[in-house]
Amino acid sequence: MAKFSDLRMSDGTEVGIEWDMTPDLAFCMFSAKGVRDELSNSEERVCYFFIDNYGTSPLLYLIERGNRFVNILAEVKAPQSMLSECVSRQGKTLNVKDNFPVDSLLREWIVQEVMTVEECSFLFPVLPETESDEDMGEPLPQAADVKRIDLVSLPAAPCQLGDEEVKQCVNRWNFSDQILNKAGRFENCLVENNDALTVIDKRTGLMWQRFGLDLCSLRNMKNQVEVLNEEGFCGYKDWRMPTVEEAMSLMAAEENTKGLYIHPCFSKEQPFIFTSTKRRPTGYWFVDYKQGKVYWSSGIVPGGFCRLCRRAVE
Repeated sequence: MAKFSDLRMSDGTEVGIEWDMTPDLAFCMFSAKGVRDELSNSEERVCYFFIDNYGTSPLLYLIERGNRFVNILAEVKAPQSMLSECVSRQGKTLNVKDNFPVDSLLREWIVQEVMTVEECSFLFPVLPETESDEDMGEPLPQAADVKRIDLVSLPAAPCQLGDEEVKQCVNRWNFSDQILNKAGRFENCLVENNDALTVIDKRTGLMWQRFGLDLCSLRNMKNQVEVLNEEGFCGYKDWRMPTVEEAMSLMAAEENTKGLYIHPCFSKEQPFIFTSTKRRPTGYWFVDYKQGKVYWSSGIVPGGFCRLCRRAVE
């Protein structure tokens, strides 16, 4: 079985493990110097263990993380009872997005059974995916071939919403959310825009990027949006971040073949995206197509991904 020292880490990765990494920092700031400052440059890396408790059974992973980089190095197949007990000791709460840091007892086991043994029977390296063209699914219908459909006008202006107000939005529009409204289903009407970069939803009247913006801070993202509009991305200069309602309108009720709750015509490279909706009293609302739910976070560096939209059909 694999040796811990054989894992293929990036050149800039610290050999040591950041044991103080916690779920609230996992998508925000990363530092090998106390987990209080963001990484000073895009080349630095830090490694940490965390428990993924999204599924039916908790899983333990070793992650290599950077300012704009994330890589699952390995799964550690620790005894399920040990992982469940670790989660239980820390307490289940939605505030940590169903991810949990390893505590002192689990850390002791990892050091003894994974990091300091010659051959580890618990360590399973995750092989990197080979680069290939992403499968974007079957071609969408042409706009001219789709019969007239009633237009749904979703809120488009940036605003602030509290937790209860977001729950009400999910139910009002019958959006699918694996926690708030698992039976929800918002019916889109996606059609080709014949440019390979965008798609139109005739139900909401929105044009969407098929791909999107890379992982970055909110400030950097706004700068990128300005640049795209100055350049006239796909011939338009009115691209913007979606509201939480608009981003949730793309949420599918079932996973696609890429493991995301969204139509396969959209890229897998933007698994969770910023919205223009702020959270009251603090934070920003995100839509997570990997876990199929809306959630909030601080939005601190590196923040998140984004998929821009614009009004295309009145």
